[in-house]
Parts: sequence; structure tokens; C-alpha cells
Amino acid sequence: MNMIALNNTTTQPRVKRVTVKGKVPLKARHNSEELPKSKLESKPVKPSAHQSTTAKRLVSTKSLSREDWLQFRKQGIGSSDAAAACGIHPYLSMLELWMIKTGRMSSDIDKSNNSVDGYSPLYWGNTLEPMVAKYYQEHTGNKVRRVNAILQHPDPDKHFMLANLDYSVVGNDEVQILECKTTGEHGAKLWKHGVPLYVTCQVQHQLAVTGKQAAHICVLLCGHEAKIYKVERDDRLIESIMEHERLFWQYVQTDTPPTPDRSESAARALKQLYPAPKPSSKVDLTDDDGANKLFEQLLSYRASMEDIEQRHDQVKHQLQTLIADNEVAVFDKGAISWKRSKDSVGLDSKAVIKAHPELLAQFSKTKRGSRRFVVLND
Repeated sequence: MNMIALNNTTTQPRVKRVTVKGKVPLKARHNSEELPKSKLESKPVKPSAHQSTTAKRLVSTKSLSREDWLQFRKQGIGSSDAAAACGIHPYLSMLELWMIKTGRMSSDIDKSNNSVDGYSPLYWGNTLEPMVAKYYQEHTGNKVRRVNAILQHPDPDKHFMLANLDYSVVGNDEVQILECKTTGEHGAKLWKHGVPLYVTCQVQHQLAVTGKQAAHICVLLCGHEAKIYKVERDDRLIESIMEHERLFWQYVQTDTPPTPDRSESAARALKQLYPAPKPSSKVDLTDDDGANKLFEQLLSYRASMEDIEQRHDQVKHQLQTLIADNEVAVFDKGAISWKRSKDSVGLDSKAVIKAHPELLAQFSKTKRGSRRFVVLND
């Protein structure tokens, strides 16, 4: 399935950032605009001709158990699912989202127990969210309140569109939704030129479900820098998002897996979807033109990769000759480091087992095998 063409659907929304005055390149804005403090108060936006009615409150989340909340999430496509359903999420593929929605795979949200131990972006995101909202209120003067409900698109043919809003902005004709984000050093790179495309998709989904006109995104970067962006409703973009989400939801309803992409997410989903083959089984695809074309492409890519790898090694060896016994070589466009690593001490397991064979039975463990993808005519 082709990725959604978010860059070409309409005039790019503007993003305004409270803490930085510099302009964001048009291509990177994706219908968002940095907000200087002087422009936080502006004229009301006229209602769109395509604006939907008020969203349906599918269920209150105040007393909803975690298990029930997860089940409601599987009844449709939430705003955090939107980018993956459209094939543009940087970390979650359509195939993995399909696995989650069809109950074949648990999501990161399902796996998280909000434990403070270890690496837990979800825990810290939830913990810091009220602080981000507090910063937003202090720096904009806007008042916000939580939306304790799962919202659903009011149109019957779009009931698959769900949304969990972080906050609603109270008494402001210009902006009605607040989306709070926290990101670490790695994720902050995606915000270098403004609102990332997948976040734009998420917020446009929220505007579609609620019928609202604009949202603010307040993001905390690396725990010490906050920025505020505005994303305005874009009906052409919303139509494109709806089209892709409708197609994805058909995959879910018909239990048909979408075409996988090249991401690690898709690879992870495929491993879980097809963990082990049937013994001595074989599928004959000789009469499948599409399958044969894919196989020919694979052979062509493998040949190209082998050729490029050989050329790479040749150039690498020539450069090593020029570096000789130096540790670093500097060029007009960069540098190369060729240092020796420190000596390390390891365990000679074969020698240990030979000297003490009884230890093998005492400390051995079975390592589960994995499927290997091997081209047999190489």
C-alpha cells in the first residue's frame, strides 16, 4: 500500500513555537506553525464547510479499568494509531498495528505496567504530561481540562475513528485541543524542523473526530526545553487520512494482513505472525506472476548489494593503506578513526566444559531456534 501523501494534499499548516523565533521550513511544517507569544491571541477561525458535529462520547474513562480500556481501543483506530494506519509512523508499521487490532500481538501500551524500573517512555510520558500542561497554561494564559472519555466520530460510516484527547482548551475560539508530548534525545531529532509528520497526522485525526478547528501541541524536549505549536484543521488532509484509515480498517474487519513495509516493526510482526513453518511443507509459486516478479527483484537487489559491498571493501582497504599506522585520518568532508580496541578477558566455555563436563548438565539451557531466510539458488 502506498504511503499517504501528506506533503501534497493542501497548503501546509503553520507551526509557531513559543521559545524560538526562527521560522520553520515550509516542507517541515506539515500544516503547523510556530507560535510567537505575540500571536497567541488572534481572531476566531470560521467554521469549515466540512466540519463535523460534536464527537460521540463512546465511553467514560473515569472508572474504566485498564483491561476494558484496552478492549475499547481495539474497536477502532485511535489518534495515536492514525499515522501507523496511514503507513507513515516512524516506529509502528501497518502490519504490526493490524496484529495489535486483531489480537495477535500486544502493543507497548499493553506491555507497560507503568513501572519506574528500566526504560519506560510511556511511564515518563504519563508522569510528565500534567507538568507539560501546566507549562502550557502558564505560557499561553489558556485554561485546559482533561477529557475523560474515548471519543468516536459522530458519522455512522466513520465510527471506526476514535480519539483520546489529552486536554481540551477552555473558552478559546482559536484553539480547542491540547496535545502534550515528551521526547528524549533520539525522538527530539524528529522535531528539529517542527512538528513531525506522524504527529500532524495524529492531531488532524483528533480534529476530524471532534469537528474542532485547531490544536496546540506542547512538547517537552529532552526534559529541559518546551515548545508550543499550532496545527490548524486541514479538510483535504483529513479526507486523505480517512481514506487510508478506512482501507486499513477493512484489513482488520476482513482479517487480511496489509502489505508489509521495510521497517523493523514489520519484521517484528512477521516473526510473530509466522513463527515456525510446517515440517517438510512447500508452496509452489511458479505460476504466480506477482510472486515471481518479487523473487526476481530480490535476486537483483542481492546482486547489487554484493557488488556494492565489494566496491566498498576495495575503497576501505585503499584508505587503510593511506592511514597506515595512524589512528585518525582527516578529509575535507569528514574523518576516519582506525583505532585498536582494548584487550578483553573472556570465558573459554569449551575448555571449561572439557575440564568439568558435569557443568554442562547443570547450567545448560535450550536456545529457541529462529526461521532463516535463505535463497537456495545462490
